[in-house]
Amino acid sequence: MQRKPRKAAVMSPQASPGCPSPRARLSPERAAAAAVSAVSAAVPRRTRRKARAGLRRGSGSAARAGPAATMGKRQHQKDKMYITCAEYTQFYGGKKADLPRTNFRRLSFDHCSLSLQPFEYPVCTPDGTVFDILSIVPWIKKYGTNPITGEKLDAKSLIKLNFAKNSEGKYHCPVLFTVFTNNSHIVAIKTTGNVFAYEAVEQLNIKPKSYKDLLTDEPFTRQDIVTLQDPTNLDKFNVSNFFHVKNNIKVVDPDEEKAKLDPSYYLKNTNTETRETLLELYKEFKGDDILAATMKAPEKKKVDKLNAAHYSTGAVSASFTSTAMVPETTHEAAAIEEDVVRYQYVKKKGYVRLHTNKGDLNLELHCDMTPRTCENFIKLCKKNYYDGTIFHRSIRNFVIQGGDPTGTGTGGESYWGKPFKDEFKPNLSHTGRGVLSMANSGPNTNKSQFFITFRSCAYLDKKHTVFGRVVGGFETLTAMENVESDPKTDRPKEEIRIETTTVFVDPYEEADAQVAAEREKCQQEEDAAKIKAEVVPSKKEVQAPKTYRQGIGKYINMAAAKRSVEDDGPSTSTAAKKEKKSTGFGDFSSW
Repeated sequence: MQRKPRKAAVMSPQASPGCPSPRARLSPERAAAAAVSAVSAAVPRRTRRKARAGLRRGSGSAARAGPAATMGKRQHQKDKMYITCAEYTQFYGGKKADLPRTNFRRLSFDHCSLSLQPFEYPVCTPDGTVFDILSIVPWIKKYGTNPITGEKLDAKSLIKLNFAKNSEGKYHCPVLFTVFTNNSHIVAIKTTGNVFAYEAVEQLNIKPKSYKDLLTDEPFTRQDIVTLQDPTNLDKFNVSNFFHVKNNIKVVDPDEEKAKLDPSYYLKNTNTETRETLLELYKEFKGDDILAATMKAPEKKKVDKLNAAHYSTGAVSASFTSTAMVPETTHEAAAIEEDVVRYQYVKKKGYVRLHTNKGDLNLELHCDMTPRTCENFIKLCKKNYYDGTIFHRSIRNFVIQGGDPTGTGTGGESYWGKPFKDEFKPNLSHTGRGVLSMANSGPNTNKSQFFITFRSCAYLDKKHTVFGRVVGGFETLTAMENVESDPKTDRPKEEIRIETTTVFVDPYEEADAQVAAEREKCQQEEDAAKIKAEVVPSKKEVQAPKTYRQGIGKYINMAAAKRSVEDDGPSTSTAAKKEKKSTGFGDFSSW
């Protein structure tokens, strides 16, 4: 028997809006079931059965809310319990702002535009971009482009720049003497490479239309003026716009790449405990190599009668105390430094003449009292180190100072390439006019600079090494003192220059000859002693024992044994008594 489907109650068209429909008079459960059957006619029967079952089991607000609320269909569908890829890259951790690329990062005028470090040997391109030649040349060899613009660049187009420095070591205009800053208008002359302030070029070259270099008087054109820095246009100093910075392009340094092979290269910011732990591990891993390196004996100096010290090297006691050293059983005399041996034979004074543009100065050097300082001065003079140098500092009634090839007061090197110690002597003082002394920047920092006093200044004793005095040419010294100087920098307004130097007496050559002669004499004595030494005779070859028979006792001579037995037989003769000789009073028996 088939069950007829119940007709759904609908509102009649004649019914007024205020009159409730038959559906409205149904219970909430019956109304929900009717709505489900009417709306979801296209839904499969199985789904409708589950919905009805849910309605029968449901109660309260869940039953009244309908099947969609009960099942939670499509609620919070787009809410994820994790950060999606799009959110990470566009909003959160993966999102990186582009502000560092666009911010203005100012590069100082005295820095290389490629290495971003202060330059030492500056060059520039035709557009005025400054580089250090040690940085730009490898870049051009590898890429052949301008690291700032990315355009082609040739090494031949680079212009060598000649920056001038003041006494404080700061770059300044050699004409106006104004110190360059990041707000200065700086230009360079393409033909000479000299760097000036734009004000000097404008006032002395552009306005009078006299295009000649202010230092060398070499002619140039208006197009040869290269602007290195214009304070009104600083875009060329914006590091963020540099081509090599944007594209992160670098020139690989072979030394740096070699250093990267060592894992410790990447361990720069480590604490003390980590460093100590890694050091212990390294010692365990490379223990044999480190031990072999430490056990290598240092190069021994040849010791002779001249340089042998009265004390030993201490290798015997050190090897006895420490097991890490190679055992030593013989004491060896320590070797004295060669200079100390040479200076013992220096007994004379040295004499040098300075040829200046104001006249000649004859100097006497105290080689016998300050041997190292005087040797440095004489060797530099023979090397023509002082030729063409200027006296960069002159103070009337005080001193005149020179010996710096750079002319700034901060340069110069000693003959050995490193500073040497002071040599103070109580009998050498800054007393009187024409005392020759060493200039320094502190204790034991003597290089090549020296000064000559115009008057006594004993307060410089034990601060500067006195190593000579002027013995001729005091009128030249007076002419040098009369040259006016800038009161701010103490630099002479008129150039005082050392043309050449002449060394008349060099005691160190004589000392070297004496040392060589003494060593040759000692060598000859040693050779003669070896010749006179007795020759040790060679040991005779050991002869094998003579065999008399075979078997036991084959080495015993029986005939000799019998002969010795016969000789040892009893003797019948009596031994003769020895007479006692009287030796004065012995006893009373002779009375």
